[in-house]
Amino acid sequence: MPHPSEVSDPSEIDFTGRQNNRRKGRRAEQITADFMALFGAHLDELFAGRANFRMSTSQYAAKLFINKRHLTNTLKATTGKSPCEFMENAIADEAKRLLRETNLSVSDISSRFAWDEPTNFVKFFKGMVGQTPLQFRKKNS
Repeated sequence: MPHPSEVSDPSEIDFTGRQNNRRKGRRAEQITADFMALFGAHLDELFAGRANFRMSTSQYAAKLFINKRHLTNTLKATTGKSPCEFMENAIADEAKRLLRETNLSVSDISSRFAWDEPTNFVKFFKGMVGQTPLQFRKKNS
């Protein structure tokens, strides 16, 4: 393709690369916005105890009619976080709030976040926060 300065007729210049980049940027923003809306609605249901499962990246991607890898890559590019990081951070933050502000047992909290076994929730919480839920409650109550 000739350099734009070498073309006498501007209609011969191929700007599709720039247009595609703009389109990709808008699409990435739309995917991110759509994910955030789905994610927020699911968190509301989960935190209210009305959902009995945590949505996976595959489930979010299916609802958005895209591949899970595309969803992950898009979110990482637009937000710096993966879908899993969004969910893990939100659950850890809400669990910390419940441990500080309520007398719910660790078992009740783990059930609210759709863990079948409280021990798995304890492992998750310790990995995210650096201490067990009971240690966190003692230190922050």
